[in-house]
Amino acid sequence: MSFLNSLLLKNPALKEKEFKYYLALRFALIFALNMQSTTIYYWVYHLTNDKLKLGLVGLAEVIPAVLCSLFSGHFVDLNEKRKMILICIICYLFLGCVLFGLTTPAAMLNMGQNVVLYLIYAVVFIGGAIRAFYGPSSFALVGMLVPRSMYANATSWSSMAWQIGAVLGPLVAGFMIAWQGAEAGMATVVVIMFIPLAAILAIKAKPILKKVKEPILQSLSEGLRFVFKTPVLLGALCLDLFSVLFGGAVALLPVYQKEILHVNETGFGILRAAPGIGALITLGLLAFLPLRTKPGYKLFGAVFCFGICIIVFGISTNFYLSFIMLMLSGLFDAVSVVIRGTVLQLVTPDEMRGRVAAVNTMFISSSNELGDFESGVMAHWLGPVRAVVVGGCLTLSVVALTFWRAPQLRKFSFKEAEKE
Repeated sequence: MSFLNSLLLKNPALKEKEFKYYLALRFALIFALNMQSTTIYYWVYHLTNDKLKLGLVGLAEVIPAVLCSLFSGHFVDLNEKRKMILICIICYLFLGCVLFGLTTPAAMLNMGQNVVLYLIYAVVFIGGAIRAFYGPSSFALVGMLVPRSMYANATSWSSMAWQIGAVLGPLVAGFMIAWQGAEAGMATVVVIMFIPLAAILAIKAKPILKKVKEPILQSLSEGLRFVFKTPVLLGALCLDLFSVLFGGAVALLPVYQKEILHVNETGFGILRAAPGIGALITLGLLAFLPLRTKPGYKLFGAVFCFGICIIVFGISTNFYLSFIMLMLSGLFDAVSVVIRGTVLQLVTPDEMRGRVAAVNTMFISSSNELGDFESGVMAHWLGPVRAVVVGGCLTLSVVALTFWRAPQLRKFSFKEAEKE
């Protein structure tokens, strides 16, 4: 049996044509947004040399992501998902053009550093609002592209596409910054944004499963009630929320690059890509060795090991050790991402996917940026090393508490959930 036939046999989701278009969309968009984010963090720190300003970038995105998520799921459930994603991509493309304009010498010369900085925060803020609609739309669309029996497999490949983009985006951003500066990086982002635009246009419009329009407050409360009355889902979301909130160290990489590890811009790009490289190793293995047994215990083990890696990274002063720890953190984080994503797909009713995914955005997606803000504030108060180490220790505490308080998550089974 050839390698390709073996791959398709173990990964039936890859036989679905529109799902492959979705993977191209997901990869290209995440590649562009991670490249953009990496460039912004580097750019802001080298403009200001202020750790707190790095934290404010994360805060500028998390506020609209959380606030808009309160009602975005309601609109996603009532509207056609392909159309929603198309609108989000067009908006991202426009914001990319604005950021490119802000990186040009003319912008700094005519507006000054402070105005440019405020405009960066404004663009990041709008991007956070867009993400609040893109996340639920993307999640809901996947459930329409593959049958229920393929959800676990589709989630693995969706995560792989995301991680490949997350690896290559920061890496290419680091090379572009070293080669031609932030302006070239932002120009590349604009060009890449046309790929997801073409991919979404290749996917056909899907039916709207929720056609009964109820008052928006009632609709929102149903999504929240479902999450809070489903212990498996609530436990998985809380575990990931607090581990990412306390264990995130990516926002402080510009500080580690410049003040602790003393490497150039290329080294910064390599460090930024390290978690994604580890994630790709895991996801490559999962393509042939899927997570089918005791996913709950594996989730807790993965997040615990993630916290250990963050602590070691925090105290490391060696570039190679730091790279290995970041890579391993991504490796373990990928396990938790796949398990959590599969749990979310399996326990969520089709007509509530938008609202539940919106709650997921509030819990998980925004936790990255809130974690960036927390890291910036902690580094401002305690210094970068203590901030990262304390965050890693708090992550281990969250794992222990959730393990004790969420027995349903420990005992969760994919096979039993697929039958329901």
